Amino acid sequence: MEDERSFSDICGGRLALHRRYYSPYCLEFCLSCPRISLRSLTAVTCTVWLAAYGLFTLCENSMILSAAIFITLLGLLGYLHFVKIDHETLLIIDSLGIQMTSSYASGKESTTFIEMGKVKDVIINEAIYMQKVIYYLCILLKDPVEPHGISQVVPIFQSAKPRLDCLIEVYRSCQEILAHQKATSASP
Repeated sequence: MEDERSFSDICGGRLALHRRYYSPYCLEFCLSCPRISLRSLTAVTCTVWLAAYGLFTLCENSMILSAAIFITLLGLLGYLHFVKIDHETLLIIDSLGIQMTSSYASGKESTTFIEMGKVKDVIINEAIYMQKVIYYLCILLKDPVEPHGISQVVPIFQSAKPRLDCLIEVYRSCQEILAHQKATSASP
């Protein structure tokens, strides 16, 4: 079963949350970010090329125009390959673990897997970001030395930065699966 809901990010941009049910204890959440804006891409390209043309008229050196085109293309490719994330996916499987995947606009994917035995809890945390308080979902990892301690905090959906209403929906589903996992591991 699959459903999709629309939410917004902390800046008011549109996000789409796709939820896929594989079984009662296996869920996948995919948070899709908006595509790159053709308007902003055109504005940046025109600004760089107009500045290069202005330098060209002063210096009368055609290498400036060639360098501007080259730098613009390299900048765009770098942005698409290393910065612009199209969607982030959280797959939580009761008996196995949690997998987080970030898919970049260039097609590159970055995946992190955390075994369920290392997961202490999934929480909603708050932080100060650009003079406002934002909320983010994160995974607390158990400390191997101190059983009641926390060794690491792993944020989820870092690029999309969804608002609290979206995070609460994902949080509740994660807590259901974690509660079932703790109940089955505690029973003999």
